[in-house]
Amino acid sequence: MTRKKFPNLFRYLALIPLLLLGGCSSEHFWLFNPKGPIAATELYYMILDVAVMLIVVVPTILLTIWVIYRYRASSGKGAYAPKWSHSNVLEVVVWGVPIVIVAILAYYSFIGTHQVNPWNPTVITQHSKYAKEQPLEIDVITTDWQWLFVYPKQNVAVSNELVVPVNRLVHFRLTSASVTNNFFIPQLVGQVYVMPGMRSKQSMVAAHTGEYHGLSAALSGGGFSWMNFKVKAVTEQSFKSWVGIAQQSASKLSYAEFKKFARPTVNVGNKVQLFTNIQPGLLVQVIQNVRDGKLRYKTPMFLTENMLSDEFKKHAN
Repeated sequence: MTRKKFPNLFRYLALIPLLLLGGCSSEHFWLFNPKGPIAATELYYMILDVAVMLIVVVPTILLTIWVIYRYRASSGKGAYAPKWSHSNVLEVVVWGVPIVIVAILAYYSFIGTHQVNPWNPTVITQHSKYAKEQPLEIDVITTDWQWLFVYPKQNVAVSNELVVPVNRLVHFRLTSASVTNNFFIPQLVGQVYVMPGMRSKQSMVAAHTGEYHGLSAALSGGGFSWMNFKVKAVTEQSFKSWVGIAQQSASKLSYAEFKKFARPTVNVGNKVQLFTNIQPGLLVQVIQNVRDGKLRYKTPMFLTENMLSDEFKKHAN
């Protein structure tokens, strides 16, 4: 069948499968299913930004279609005005509307940036609900290609899994023992860079119990695809029970043991390990040794080229 014989309307039938996406659960769209005030605030401002920009985009598209139709060569109805050169109305619209939109976006960008500021997110810190308890302090150290979460006050640590109590403010201090990574829990908190030899910060609150997905959002080498971690938001009582179990772990985390842990490891098996007796000031020591060049590892070339090779198996858990 030729294009001329095929009705134009039928071409749009190809778009119908897109409507089926409306039946997908929001649980599979992490950014649109926030479970904490930080993620909810970020979603709010994302929707607001898109809505404001659509004020320009939608009329522009409609006007473009209208102009093409009205002034078409075949039988257009537009008036012929060869001496036309200026319109005050158009000047006001062309310059005024963008200025107003930029001003609106600037205002909400200023407010929103402070509300989700990693160092002091006012959407949390100015809320009396989260001021009742002391914040939970967690140090985050990334390696090639694992996550280590250290709870200094509880004297425990866990690899590739983050456990936090609900409705309690959590402060993170983050650094990397290898290359730059990106700490990201889409349903709870936005991205923040985790850089070698430096310390960054992040804060969050999990408002609902559940299990969420955490990941590195920055390419970091051969094992990047497996550099994920589970986030378990539990009740306060369950968190205390988990700490008690972790404190009974037979694995101690001295700095010497951390150096073994930090060797390039592809976390294919999603291995979770508990530690106790944590080296005091481990995060600071890692930062300093990375700066001094004392914490370096050689990563084999083409590590993931053959996942059945002995080289890959040697660096996988």
